[in-house]
Amino acid sequence: MAVTAALVKELRERTGAGMMECKKALTESGGDIEAAIEAMRKSGQAKAAKKAGRIAAEGVVVVKIAADGKRGVVLEVNSETDFVAKDAGFQAFAEVAAEQALACDVADVAALAEQPMPGTAGTVDQAREALIAKIGENVQLRRLVRFEQAEGVLWSYRHGVRIGVVVELAGGSEQLGKDLAMHIAASNPMCVDASGVPPEALEKEKGIFRAQAAQSGKPEAIVEKMIDGRIRKYLEEVTLVGQPFVKDPEQTVEKLLKQAGAQVLRFSRIEVGEGLEKRDENFADEVMAQVRGA
Repeated sequence: MAVTAALVKELRERTGAGMMECKKALTESGGDIEAAIEAMRKSGQAKAAKKAGRIAAEGVVVVKIAADGKRGVVLEVNSETDFVAKDAGFQAFAEVAAEQALACDVADVAALAEQPMPGTAGTVDQAREALIAKIGENVQLRRLVRFEQAEGVLWSYRHGVRIGVVVELAGGSEQLGKDLAMHIAASNPMCVDASGVPPEALEKEKGIFRAQAAQSGKPEAIVEKMIDGRIRKYLEEVTLVGQPFVKDPEQTVEKLLKQAGAQVLRFSRIEVGEGLEKRDENFADEVMAQVRGA
C-alpha cells in the first residue's frame, strides 16, 4: 500500500508523533497504519524507559473535589522542564489522570497508573509513556493525596499550576473554606495545631534554642523561660491556627475560626518538586552533549 499524505496525517493525529517519524513507520509497515502504530508504541515505550532516569522536578499539581464536597484528590505530575509543564497536552494528561483518581478509589500513584485512562484504549501509565514519546521528556506521576468520607466539607485552592491545597472544614462558610485554602497555599503551615507537630521536630528546635540561650550566660531558670518563649513562637509559625491570617494579619487563624464557629479537621498542601533535585542544564550544552554522544 502506498504511503499517502492522508495516511501520514491520520497517523500523526492518532499518535502525536512527528511527520517524519510517521512517514518512516508507514514505509516500514508497507502502509499498514495499525502495524505502524504498534511499532511506534513499542518504540515509544523503549524511549520512555530510557528517559525514566532523568530528573523530573517541574510539572503541575491538579486538585479535584467531588460535587458533594466529601471526596477529593491532589495529584502531582512531574516533567523535566517548566516549558513542558506549560504544554497543553501535558496539562490535559494531568487533568484527566486526576479526574480518574477521583472517580476510583486508588490510594497512590502506583495504583492509579494501572487504571484505565479515559479517552484512550490503554491505562494511565500507557498514556504517560505515549506522552513521553511525543514530548521527549520524562513524565512521572509523583504524589497522590486522597480525602474520603470527609466529616466536614472539602474546599480547595490552586495557585497557578504549582501549588494545590485541600482543606477539610467543619462549620463555617464556603468563603471561609476557600480563604483558608488560600492561606495554607501562601503560608505553608506544618500542621493544624501543636498536637500535629512531630515530637522529633519539637526536640530539634528545643536543642537549637537551648544552645542559643546558654550562650547568653543567664541563670538556668531564665534560660528555660527563654526556651519556652521561643517554642511558643515556633509553634505560632508552623501551625495553621497560630499563624496570622493572610487577609487580616491583625488576627490569627485560630481567632478567625472561633468567630465563625468552625474547625479545620485536616489539610494537604502539595507544591511541585518539593524535595527533588532541580534540573540545572544549559540547553546549548545539552544539545552538544547529544551531538558528542551520537
